[in-house]
Amino acid sequence: MLSLGACASDPDPLTAMDREIEVERFMGDWYVLAFIPIDLPFFSEAGAHDAVENYRLDDEGGIDVTYTFRDGSFDAEPTVMTQRGRVLPEGTGTEWRVQVFWPFESAYLIAWLDDAYERAIVGVPNRSNVWVLSRGADVDEAELAALTERVAELGYDTSLLRRVPQSGATTSAK
Repeated sequence: MLSLGACASDPDPLTAMDREIEVERFMGDWYVLAFIPIDLPFFSEAGAHDAVENYRLDDEGGIDVTYTFRDGSFDAEPTVMTQRGRVLPEGTGTEWRVQVFWPFESAYLIAWLDDAYERAIVGVPNRSNVWVLSRGADVDEAELAALTERVAELGYDTSLLRRVPQSGATTSAK
């Protein structure tokens, strides 16, 4: 997930949740169910289908991030973006920095996570982007509505939220 949201100022920025998390437990595949997509001249995820984030801790405590999606349709060739992340040493494990290209880092805030580590909402301080994540591709409409309500409670304009089509066939590039 690339965002330049960390560069902008906001009088009331989004913050990461204050509950301590087990970073190791957060690792693995997360299907992107919905998002306010990144749409920049050099990168756009606006047409993403089968979007999956994969997080993997390395031996030094860094995080290898692989974002895989099909642009525009389920038949498109996968686009794979690799990034490098790190958990800020102070805090609860919910605030990361992710580097897509050197030397720029973007804030990555785990704003909400369920107790089972099955659903999460990740955002950026200026609320320009948000990702609704799930361990599985299939979520019923009632649960997606509840997650959308949580996104609204975090201060996002949910009219900008776009559901990501998921076929369930995608596996991340691990």
